[in-house]
Amino acid sequence: MSDGNNQGGPNEPAVISSVKRRRMLKILGLSSTFGLAGCMGGGDNAGDSGNNNSSTSGAPSVGGKYTTIATSGPQTLNPLYNTEAGAGDLISYTLDLGYTFKPKTKFFPQVYDMSSDDSQVWVVNVREGLKFSGDYGKLTAEDFVYQITQVHQSEWAGTADTSSWPSEYNVEQTGDYEFQIELPSPNELYPETYDPLLYPIPKGLMQPYVEKQNADGLRKDKELLELTFTGNMGAYTLDSRNRGNSLTFVRNDNYYLKNVDSVPERFSNAPYFETLNVSIVPEQSSRLAALETGETDSAAVPPNRVSRFRNLQQVDVIEIPQPYTEVCCYNMRDNGWNAGPGNLFRKKKFRQGLGCAVNKKRLAKGVFRNFANPVYTWQPSWSRWYPEDDSSIKQYGTGDLYGKQATRSRIKKAISDTDYGYSGDMLRTPSGEPVELSLYHIAGDDTDQAMAEFIAKEFEKNAGINVKPMEIQGTQFDEKYWQQQIPKNPEQYEWSNGATNAGPREVTSANSWDMEVVFGLNTYPLNPTTADVFFVKDSAYNPYGYYPSWDAKKLFDQAATRRASRNSSLL
Repeated sequence: MSDGNNQGGPNEPAVISSVKRRRMLKILGLSSTFGLAGCMGGGDNAGDSGNNNSSTSGAPSVGGKYTTIATSGPQTLNPLYNTEAGAGDLISYTLDLGYTFKPKTKFFPQVYDMSSDDSQVWVVNVREGLKFSGDYGKLTAEDFVYQITQVHQSEWAGTADTSSWPSEYNVEQTGDYEFQIELPSPNELYPETYDPLLYPIPKGLMQPYVEKQNADGLRKDKELLELTFTGNMGAYTLDSRNRGNSLTFVRNDNYYLKNVDSVPERFSNAPYFETLNVSIVPEQSSRLAALETGETDSAAVPPNRVSRFRNLQQVDVIEIPQPYTEVCCYNMRDNGWNAGPGNLFRKKKFRQGLGCAVNKKRLAKGVFRNFANPVYTWQPSWSRWYPEDDSSIKQYGTGDLYGKQATRSRIKKAISDTDYGYSGDMLRTPSGEPVELSLYHIAGDDTDQAMAEFIAKEFEKNAGINVKPMEIQGTQFDEKYWQQQIPKNPEQYEWSNGATNAGPREVTSANSWDMEVVFGLNTYPLNPTTADVFFVKDSAYNPYGYYPSWDAKKLFDQAATRRASRNSSLL
């Protein structure tokens, strides 16, 4: 991470990618170039393996089954604790979040609406007529206020949204279907931060765990894990789960959104499939074979196979733009840099040197087949927040800032106060051994492997560093490498904010690692102030142990209090 200039966020190199599915709801990315089987001409019925006829009302008829493929199963389907984008997709089939955004970033209320006169006190209006399953009754403002104040703002629960609800946020119920959120200072783009984005959870389900402060019980609650409480608030209900193999969802006849006046007519009989099936298939070759033969209706297509699938009559390929960066992340915690003493990743100049080692344009063209664009700062060039004059942004990995000279001159400055040095064209440890680092990538993903191998060759050529690409399942890397072990005495540390930032650098994961390209990170083009989670050292998300040399918290606090029209000058 190049401090001062924010180049590449937590790591270099970085490219915007439209071709991969990544994990972690809100933070870690998902999106792909997708293939849809059985789609003749890619019209409005794309992906429909059932009845494609339209009803007299203009909405499609209900029928058939939709099948899709995921690369790995979810760690949890508990909405309060999930942090995976893939699992978030599965949850969303059965339970809508509070709101979403339509094209051109227009706010679209689902379960609730939000408004504010001064950008500091936000009024939340819960949609009436929403019901939970069983005896939990109607959804009201009380359910949300209880969830926020008694669970997310508590010191014991440690939910995925804890960091979104600090204690200085005052939340108060003001009516049966209304509550308000008072922020410490105005934030005109508060909904765009995604912080107020909540799942509807019944108070009665949470209350027994709250009264006993039983976080483990809340995390393992069967109703939350099996999504049996969702009522009419999701398009489907979870019918069965064959752990590790598949999940089956069935149509929810009572889905609330089809009765909402302000939605397009095509929602009038939604959802339009009787059954939705998600198969877990780790092997990319098997996923693509299923797409080609019509065994699945959709699957992610790697960039090196797009041309072939575009030429198949029975498959439509749809490119899905998204705001996530592909990043090569360096482990700056105590179990990172396993090549020798110290941790050179902690040196800004060393990271900038590595940023010069990888040709970003060649990576985007060769590995991603131009389904990616090089980026040099945390906002993509198409964002409204990207500066009109970007001449001051250093383009590491491009032009004069690419190659052996640019790389090694910076690395030599970084190691000048250490016993590391160059000999025989290779960077060597104080004991004279060549530096060798691990680089983890997703198993069974050709694009991930190609990216890791490209980076490894560039590091060897330009930095004189041997890199060993290592494949791993995403869930395994997340649990054993990415997440830290929660200390038994968290109060003794300056901070301990959950598994993705359980404390300072001495708090580590179960297994050591050097670098990874397993995860991508969100650039948050709707509201860049949300990206503070990647830069502030004691935020809820710092698995790599980054400590900025600049005052990240002050900068983001300033930006959050400025009017939207002035934010770009800060960001």
